[in-house]
Amino acid sequence: MRIRIPGSAAGGRFPQWNCGCRNCVGIRQNVPKNAPGDACEDPRDREFLGKARTQAQLALSANGSSWFLAGASPDLPSQIESTPDLHPRALRDSPISGIVLASSDLDHVLGLLLLRELQPLRVYAAPSILRILRDENSMFSMLNRVDPQVVWTPTQSGMSFPLLSADGKDSGLLCEVHFLSGRYPKYVRTQPATLAPNEATAALFFESAGKRLAYVPAIGALDDALLEKLHRADLLLFDGTFWSDDELPRLQGSGETAHQMGHIPVEESLRLLKGIQAGRKMFIHLNNTNPILNQASPENQAVRQAGWEAAEDNWQLEL
Repeated sequence: MRIRIPGSAAGGRFPQWNCGCRNCVGIRQNVPKNAPGDACEDPRDREFLGKARTQAQLALSANGSSWFLAGASPDLPSQIESTPDLHPRALRDSPISGIVLASSDLDHVLGLLLLRELQPLRVYAAPSILRILRDENSMFSMLNRVDPQVVWTPTQSGMSFPLLSADGKDSGLLCEVHFLSGRYPKYVRTQPATLAPNEATAALFFESAGKRLAYVPAIGALDDALLEKLHRADLLLFDGTFWSDDELPRLQGSGETAHQMGHIPVEESLRLLKGIQAGRKMFIHLNNTNPILNQASPENQAVRQAGWEAAEDNWQLEL
């Protein structure tokens, strides 16, 4: 399985356009500890050591010619240009065959509207998410101007299925979704009682040639069934949005906690997943306020000492 990580940040990118937090200032200025003119050039002697990031995006392929996306980031056009495997092969001929959605969050679905240039695609999502996008948001009708343009395909929790192109060709990838309890985005106007409460978010599992990837960009709580699935992953990409539960209220003086927003903070995940038997483990969907973005921070060091990594844009992986 070939895996590309075109983006690794949470919604708003890093740095975030309207944010002057310590991380965002640090990445913009890359402020040295030493005064200007000092001889020391060691990058460790900087207040902030890290990289800018676009919004979380994952691309997978079993054969190198047909690619599926996990989510559709608002940064998708630039991410495609920075990922040669996703470049068009000819006029109106992209190797992207489809998308699997884990939620209806804006930073996970807005990229769909940027793929509206009439190439047939298949989009997999929970029934409630399909309803939000197809039936209750007129903008997404741009994806069904011709037939076929987008083939919307509902998913069921716990059932493995092959990822197919719009014309039914098998990509060689298997997918399984695990629905999670969560909340729908604030833009959704549908009566909550008419949407399945457990379809708001999902963990995504991809498999090819016996290798298994788990993608969990947003999760508010872990249960035993999901933990068992994570144990079998060769690569685990897990919710790294916030370091601590009170991260935003502490910095802003108000606001929701990580748990209230549907995220397990990293310092808690390190304890909950201490015994996880997954192969390679990474945190992804990193909010601009998360101190692990600074490679010089004690939080980043704690992540690395625990055997985890902080995912970066443009990483290329093979399973």
